[in-house]
Amino acid sequence: MKSKDAQLGELVELSALLGRPENNLVVFGEGNTSAKIDDETFFVKASGYSLEDIGPEGFVEVRFDPIFDMLNEDHLSDEAIKDGLTAAAVGEGVARPSVETFFHASLLKQEGINFVAHTHATAVVKLLCSTAFPDCFTGRLYPDEIVVCGLDYLLIPYTDPGLPLSKAVMTGAREFMDKHGEPAKVVLIQNHGPIAVGKSPIEVQKIMFSLVKACEVLEGALSVGGVHFLTEQQASRIHTRPDEHHRQQIISGNTD
Repeated sequence: MKSKDAQLGELVELSALLGRPENNLVVFGEGNTSAKIDDETFFVKASGYSLEDIGPEGFVEVRFDPIFDMLNEDHLSDEAIKDGLTAAAVGEGVARPSVETFFHASLLKQEGINFVAHTHATAVVKLLCSTAFPDCFTGRLYPDEIVVCGLDYLLIPYTDPGLPLSKAVMTGAREFMDKHGEPAKVVLIQNHGPIAVGKSPIEVQKIMFSLVKACEVLEGALSVGGVHFLTEQQASRIHTRPDEHHRQQIISGNTD
């Protein structure tokens, strides 16, 4: 793991890239990002900051343990959640962590995941808000989608943002890991937005942009008669080919 300052610097760069207006991933204060520091703490975007012009001051260091203590509670009031997020932050008088800190914590605790990015990418959200969801995401379209975004997506029905949504993401991520033996690279939340996770910032960036392309292709296919998905056998073959795995490592910057 890199130093805390290096990890924060990479998180700031990733956030600013995702926040550029021309990328059409977020507007105003939408979206949030995070990075694991170590097994004890992580950085997450503070409430009220915009990804486009965010700096180091826009992130809060948060302890994992109190976040998971709240995730394991059956019922917490909005006020208790707000107070709990404040108490989980490291340092006095720091900004309040985003209410979506909870799902960042659960995803960052997965093996090999160091960075998480959540956006409201227009190309993705329009499909998440359509009657085509979830069926339009149940297959893969072309080889590079599999190489970059994985063999399957984790699909989450619409859930109230905050603690309820984070519990749904945490449960879904565990079930995905049990089924596939690896973390989901893409989480899609109905009527809300996408989440990309990865070992490095470059991996998260490429997953998010590749997902946007896949959704643009998917929308186009739906508009001209329907989608022709790869068969399960074809998709599985791409996912397990050694040459594609090697290319995946290079594309994602995970060559160590």
